[in-house]
Amino acid sequence: MERGAGRRAEKRSPYDVFWAAPESAAVWDQLPVPVLEAIVRSDEKRLAVERSRVSPELREKITTPVYSVADRFASWERLVRRMEPGWPGGDFYPVSVYGNDLDSRDVLDEVMRALPEEAQAGALGRLLERLDARFRAASVPDASRSLRPWVRPTKEVPDVELAEWWRRRPAREPWV
Repeated sequence: MERGAGRRAEKRSPYDVFWAAPESAAVWDQLPVPVLEAIVRSDEKRLAVERSRVSPELREKITTPVYSVADRFASWERLVRRMEPGWPGGDFYPVSVYGNDLDSRDVLDEVMRALPEEAQAGALGRLLERLDARFRAASVPDASRSLRPWVRPTKEVPDVELAEWWRRRPAREPWV
């Protein structure tokens, strides 16, 4: 597999996972082969999970996971960009999608731990750190859990064990 091969394959598909996620796209183009191969293995596991949840008639038609590693990075970047000043808006973004994006960020922690050290310390790890820092800058602490009636994690864990993004709210709400 050559550098960026995964991204080029995705671009041939009808859905470009990196729409409105230029930083993620740029990093993906530069990922070394061992990291891309590890991502492919992670995506294969995710694909098996997603296929197991549908009827046999649909199973073989699903060839790429909806929630691929690339999609989770792109979703996190798009959320961060939506929260920052300058996002043009106009696209439909309900508060329920915000919760889904926070869940995707949770999964990125799991994915990163499973990837080689080269990914964690390399461009992918640095991308995640930058996006997290931008998220913190575009959000405020939410001690009262004001979003909890609409935004809940899918995993049942005590609030004190939730990652920091679950305890913050956008300073500029992207669903307004």
